[in-house]
Amino acid sequence: MADKAGSVRNKFRFHIFVEAALIAVLAFYMLIAQNQAVGENLVFTVAGAGLMALVTYWTLNTLRDGLEVIAMRSRRSGA
Repeated sequence: MADKAGSVRNKFRFHIFVEAALIAVLAFYMLIAQNQAVGENLVFTVAGAGLMALVTYWTLNTLRDGLEVIAMRSRRSGA
C-alpha cells in the first residue's frame, strides 16, 4: 500500500511539473498572439486551439491525480 501511495504521489508531482510547463507555453503563445486577429493565420489559430485543448485535458488529469492523492491519504489515516 505504501508503494502505491508513493507511486501516486510521484505521478501527481510529474503531472504538476508538466502542467506548469504547458501553462508557460500557453502564456508564451498568448504573448505572440496579441498582434494577430483570430483566423488571420489558420495554422496559428489551430495550433492555439489545440494547445488550449491540451492544457485543459492535462489540467483535468492533474486534478484527478490530486483527488487520488487525497483519497490515498484519507484511506491511510482512516484505517
